[in-house]
Amino acid sequence: MVSGMGELRTYPHGVTSWIDTEQPDLEAARVFYAGLFGWRMADAKPPGAPGSYLIATIDGQDVAAVAPTLAAAAAKWNTYVAVDNADATAAAVTANGGALIAPPEDADPAGRAATCADPFGAKFRLWQAGGRLGAQRTNSPGAWNFSDLYTPDRDAAMAFYTPLFGWRAANLDQGAGTMLQVPGYGDHLAATVDPGIHERQASAPAGFADVIGGLVVILAGETPRWHVTFTVADRDDSAATAERLGATVVTSSDNMWTKDALVRDPQGAEFTVSQFTPPDGNW
Repeated sequence: MVSGMGELRTYPHGVTSWIDTEQPDLEAARVFYAGLFGWRMADAKPPGAPGSYLIATIDGQDVAAVAPTLAAAAAKWNTYVAVDNADATAAAVTANGGALIAPPEDADPAGRAATCADPFGAKFRLWQAGGRLGAQRTNSPGAWNFSDLYTPDRDAAMAFYTPLFGWRAANLDQGAGTMLQVPGYGDHLAATVDPGIHERQASAPAGFADVIGGLVVILAGETPRWHVTFTVADRDDSAATAERLGATVVTSSDNMWTKDALVRDPQGAEFTVSQFTPPDGNW
């Protein structure tokens, strides 16, 4: 997000940086997500260019995007990881046992992207930023919170992702589960858009400022995937709004840090809404 220092938020190599959803009915998706999160949307594609890519904003800051699906593909949310060099990282994906689904391609002048899959089939995207740096507003109501990797094998997943992105898996405390960290990311935030992050998170588990996502071990038969979570002010209110707009609330759960609801949007894409409820009420 934009800080008081007037800087745009940047993302070091290996940090999850952007999300978008692909939907069969673009207008229906626009209405749903605007109604749920208060997003304003504008097409990033220049007049006359094929297709659409709707950039969603809150208070003028980029939070996500909505795009049409290709052919008869299912609705879904995608997670992008920032990289210094999309071509080099894409080559490393295949060398390390993953798959390259769509090779690096320029999205001038926004950046360069590639679509990949890890050895278990979980799809993710690479983003080498140009003019579009990534999400500029996060961790506030209506904005992206985290993306989590759902995988059947934690150790094998880390053996794939760590050489690509420098990730470290950490169990920060008993209630936090497996967190994915990029060492030094908290210091990057403190030096740029969030100078008070370390003081604000003084009561958080050590290393929390470096967290860029989570890892969830799934059971046999579940689909490996990347899953997005949005911050909301009130889980129950957001879940009720989602249902009123045509979505399905699949499950709701409470833990020591959050109140969550898994939502399936009207076209079938799943995401989580999460209300932060830390024990001490801070952060």
